[in-house]
Amino acid sequence: MNKEEEEMNQAFEEEYQRMVRRKDWNEPINSEDKNASTKLVMTNAFRNAVLEEVALEFDKLKNFGDTSQSFASFVRGMKK
Repeated sequence: MNKEEEEMNQAFEEEYQRMVRRKDWNEPINSEDKNASTKLVMTNAFRNAVLEEVALEFDKLKNFGDTSQSFASFVRGMKK
């Protein structure tokens, strides 16, 4: 794993643990949270991690050839 992936995984894990502790899966960010911009970055890290997992699954579909590779590239392009 490279440094960028490690940082993304750590950010994802921290955000996941925060959500589990607070049980706020669908709660909006409230004004008393001082790290709202950090949460946005972590949310993007979570989103990017999920999109990468989807792309990796498309990569595993070898029977569909270029089509699955095109889908994987499209999904990777959705990252922020």
